[in-house]
Amino acid sequence: MAWYIVKIIITALIIVIVSEISKRLPLLGSLIASLPLISVLGMVWIFQETKNSQKLISHAEGTFWYVLPSLPMFLVMPWMMKKGISFYLSLGVGILLTIILYVIMTKLLSRFGLNI
Repeated sequence: MAWYIVKIIITALIIVIVSEISKRLPLLGSLIASLPLISVLGMVWIFQETKNSQKLISHAEGTFWYVLPSLPMFLVMPWMMKKGISFYLSLGVGILLTIILYVIMTKLLSRFGLNI
């Protein structure tokens, strides 16, 4: 139980630090947020708890392929907001776009024998 509390505190601390830095220095916050900190922590937690290299390999490969379809959201949201569309609607459209692209990516990869 203590290990879960440590994981939650470290992960939450990173999110809070990024949001606080972003308030003062948006570009630095963006740089930090773009780092694969959560992915790296996830890999550390997986390996620490399972010592299973295959699970870690599968996680890392899956993360790579799922990052790609999430990237357009970071272009669509600001574009919509610049057009005067509200943050929440822009966020919703960005999330919906990401989900659609995840489904497309998963289907495309399965055609090439990569099942993630």
